Amino acid sequence: MPSLLDRALDGFRATFGRSAEGVWSAPGRVNLIGEHTDYNAGFVLPFAIDRRTWVALAPRPDRVVRVASDAADGIGASTLDGIAPDTVTGWSAYPLGVVWGLHRIGVPLAEVPGFDAYVVSDVPLGAGLSSSAALECSLAVALDELWGLGLARTDLVRATQLAENEAVGAPTGILDQSAALLAEPDAALFLDCRSGESRTVGLGLADAGLIVLVIDTRVAHAHADGGYASRRAACERAASALGVPALRDVTTADLDRARTVLDEETYRRARHVATEDQRVLDTVAVLESDGAARIGELLLASHASLRDDFEVSVPELDLAVSAAVGAGALGARMTGGGFGGSALALVPADAVDRIAAHVTRAFAEHGFRTPRIFPVAPSAGARRDV
Repeated sequence: MPSLLDRALDGFRATFGRSAEGVWSAPGRVNLIGEHTDYNAGFVLPFAIDRRTWVALAPRPDRVVRVASDAADGIGASTLDGIAPDTVTGWSAYPLGVVWGLHRIGVPLAEVPGFDAYVVSDVPLGAGLSSSAALECSLAVALDELWGLGLARTDLVRATQLAENEAVGAPTGILDQSAALLAEPDAALFLDCRSGESRTVGLGLADAGLIVLVIDTRVAHAHADGGYASRRAACERAASALGVPALRDVTTADLDRARTVLDEETYRRARHVATEDQRVLDTVAVLESDGAARIGELLLASHASLRDDFEVSVPELDLAVSAAVGAGALGARMTGGGFGGSALALVPADAVDRIAAHVTRAFAEHGFRTPRIFPVAPSAGARRDV
């Protein structure tokens, strides 16, 4: 089969009747630890994966924008003057939203040309691996180059987050876009979501004889739905009641006081964020002192908190974690916003097949859909490929 890069070039030619000027790509991501902390101005530790979204692109001589994908029928079309959150719908809201996001951070759309773009991807949709940010960020780096903007990667993070928040309507933080734009091979990205500062933390998985296995439960989720938004609203209520700018400012030492101020459900939401922020810091410290083989218990504690305090897990995710650990994984947790999607498991390289088979059998015994299970390697961020 042709590579996805070739499929992007061929698809562009077949759809638009001319050749693309180039192909750019951005990766999906898994979040090693630090879930629902990003929009609370906290800490996260994602890494980019070796599954990517490619966009073939060429400028137009007018102000028309057309986008197409091998995963969707038809062509989404607009003009640079007509793109706004209330004018974009369906999957094309993601790429058209990037144009809106760039405009929102100051790019003068009156001075740039329209374009045609064709998208292909092997980042699974709805699996909690940030397929949306991969699409947004591949197009953002393409337009940065096509339009000669010279923007910093952190500016592109802001623009693509605005696309997700305002055009798509998903109230996400900067975790996904930062991972897609800033990640480096064989490393996680330790990101402070308040300051935007980040640094890489070496993972050394291969040297430790370890692999990260993704278990896609095939329970689709969507960030724009009410469950995600309600969790964010609860966090904002908690911060307001506690008199802090964001739950980042609530430490584990503050939880006793928080229990007296908040109702039980809101308290548990806040407790998850406070303890998860601490787990991110602890994970970074353990990685840098002892290596990846020692972070398993932190992964398990994160999943328990997401399941019990934040209540964003589902039975399939819980089974993926318990079955993987029961078969020999060092640790496992759900990854992504929850309500479906994927879990990750940290597994010895020589146990991958055994653990995958055990998880698959467990799903069958519970009457769940057969999961998609595959290894991922920490990879590079967005780039031009051709």
